[in-house]
Amino acid sequence: MEQRVTSTGRALWRRVPPWVVDAGLVVLAALDSWINLYGEATSFMWACAALGCAGLFLRSRFPLVVFLLTLPMTLFMDVAVAPIAALYTLATRTRNRPLLAGCALLYAAASTLAWPLSDSSSGVQTWTVIQFVYTLATAFAPILFGQLVQARHEVARQLVEVEVAREHERALYAQTVLARERAQLAREMHDVVSHQVSLIAVQAGALQVAAKDPAARDAARTIRTLSVNTLDELRHMVALLRASGGKETELTPQPTLADLQQLIANSGIETTLTGGVPPGISTTAQRTVYRTVQEALTNVRKHAPGARAEVRLWHDAQHFGVTITNSAPTRPSVALPSARHGLIGLRERADLLSGTLTAEPTPQGGYEIELQAPTRPA
Repeated sequence: MEQRVTSTGRALWRRVPPWVVDAGLVVLAALDSWINLYGEATSFMWACAALGCAGLFLRSRFPLVVFLLTLPMTLFMDVAVAPIAALYTLATRTRNRPLLAGCALLYAAASTLAWPLSDSSSGVQTWTVIQFVYTLATAFAPILFGQLVQARHEVARQLVEVEVAREHERALYAQTVLARERAQLAREMHDVVSHQVSLIAVQAGALQVAAKDPAARDAARTIRTLSVNTLDELRHMVALLRASGGKETELTPQPTLADLQQLIANSGIETTLTGGVPPGISTTAQRTVYRTVQEALTNVRKHAPGARAEVRLWHDAQHFGVTITNSAPTRPSVALPSARHGLIGLRERADLLSGTLTAEPTPQGGYEIELQAPTRPA
């Protein structure tokens, strides 16, 4: 409750125009001078008082000049509002500590100096050490308060800068996450979509060759053309999505080794699956094995039509992996567009498992892709 009232008071104070505050100080300073000078002042004293009070209108723009204008007032009257206000304003505008100390000494000296100067030998207005120290302490009070207010404003400004920096950092982090998601989406799109579309293109090409009906051949040719165009568009889209780069992020749903048999059954390639991997490997490792097999079978369809493939899962005490070997093609390959990112993506996945990926031709004219990774990554 108290904090709410304080916040409300600060908000109301900020709404007060600066000229209203300056006018109020001028009125207070004039009233203070009138109380001290009424019935005793000369025209010169009234002129000094008027100059010092009116100068408070300029205290925000010329705080040091305004303070110097209030010093003559303190020579012949016990004024407080005008010089104290000027000292406070000066303390909120500068960090020059020697200057502030000098102004406090000037105010204390002017306040304790006997006036008229011809009466300086009088015992009533003698410049005593006690009076000087008291006045000096009075002068340092607005200076300390002004420095505190200045420090508070600087802290508030720094907090705003820190908040802006944090917002900028959050925006950069969001962009980084988005870049990683885009890179992962590009990898998943290449692995999944190109796998299916290339299968359509290969099947359409086979149908075009085998069909006896001209209408069926035309339909197969159209399907093959559309599939090739789709793969070409996919290649450009993958290149765009991969532009930002990034590490792997989780996307759902994600395939595992339980989906491997279904992948092989739908591949359209005569494939045998043998062996196994340790049951405790992570989901990421299972997905990497799945994507490796998927990419290898896609490459077989693209570059080795009619070839047979063998998928062998294996593991030993320290490592596990998968080896995909295909025989030499038995038919001419179908020219399909390629983004040339398949093996790059597989190597990135292998790196995430602290493993390696090798891809090389076999002596029999086929091709072999092997993934090897430690069972317990370092």
